[in-house]
Amino acid sequence: MLFRDAPEHAAFRAEVRAFLDAELPRETWDMRNDREEMTPEEKEFTRQFRKKLAARGWLTMGWPKEFGGAGASYMTQTVYMEEMSSAGAPGAYDQGVWLAGPALMMHGTPAQQQRWLPGMRTADDHWCQLFSEPGAGSDLASLQTRAVRDGDVYVINGQKIWTSGAQEADWGILLARTDPEAPKHRGISYFMVDMRLPGITVRPLVNLMGSHHFCEVFFDDVRVPADCLVGEENRGWYIATTTLDQERSSINRVVMTRSTLYALIDYVREHPHLRRDEIRHELAERYLEFEIGRWLCYRVAQMQSEGKVPNAEASVSKIFGTELQRQMGITGLRVLGLPGQLEPGSRWAPLRGRVERWALAAPSYTIAGGTSEVNRNIIATRGLGLPRG
Repeated sequence: MLFRDAPEHAAFRAEVRAFLDAELPRETWDMRNDREEMTPEEKEFTRQFRKKLAARGWLTMGWPKEFGGAGASYMTQTVYMEEMSSAGAPGAYDQGVWLAGPALMMHGTPAQQQRWLPGMRTADDHWCQLFSEPGAGSDLASLQTRAVRDGDVYVINGQKIWTSGAQEADWGILLARTDPEAPKHRGISYFMVDMRLPGITVRPLVNLMGSHHFCEVFFDDVRVPADCLVGEENRGWYIATTTLDQERSSINRVVMTRSTLYALIDYVREHPHLRRDEIRHELAERYLEFEIGRWLCYRVAQMQSEGKVPNAEASVSKIFGTELQRQMGITGLRVLGLPGQLEPGSRWAPLRGRVERWALAAPSYTIAGGTSEVNRNIIATRGLGLPRG
């Protein structure tokens, strides 16, 4: 593994940076986290911005060419996601493209691929993930939402929780139990669900920032057409594992707050009373951790490029990155002191109140996409070969 960009990756990185300089208003999106609620104007900007990404072929660059993608290498995809996430660009991580798309390409019928993939490529459809439940988060295979076959439909009843963006979604990827008598991993099926169907209720879950990012979704006798079943009935768990592995290998979780670190460093330089050794040492430690986390993610991309499955390695990068976000919130408040707790909009809030937003949002990243505890178990068993129990 080279600790520098290959020439083609350096050229692409420069292209992405030039695009962001031209198209992204940094004063709005810099140091922003994706747990914050958008204004109507920001939602419209995001919609148009995603259209521009789609027009360049960047939104689905990692898809195989036969499905309308660019067949970009894992390293190229990692460069793209690093630059977009570092800049706070909205819409770069898309649950349809990253989660539903690969499931359809691997397990969907040609008719299903033709039905759903084009809307993902063009950024016309917005997707959400309907996996977690109140009693099935880390132990996802314990989910209880039921899907009962009734002629040419499945009748869905149950509840999902912590669903990001459900209030805006056109479609959702749903796991539901179709055989309650089977062992828990074997009685689950995988569905594509139209979020506008009768019987679906989306309720907001307001987070620590007072924002509506997560949702809970209720299914009350929702009739989903049988042709929305992906793969075989009762084999949905094995399709979902592809989705979960995809979600755990992204660099975006590491670099999201890198711009916040740079802003803190500049802030300390501008305020001589903060140039104390303990602050300098803490900022230096965070800087080194960003570099370490970045290369952990590139190790995952390199392994994928070699045809290897980075299972434990992806869990290492996920833990390191999300715990780093949490630590950055703590560091920011420690550096700024009490003013760092002021919200955006306060005339006295340093760095436009962005540090306060990150400090409140960061703990959720250690839970979403697989908790740190679950990922440590993966590292122990699959990476180190330790026994269970």
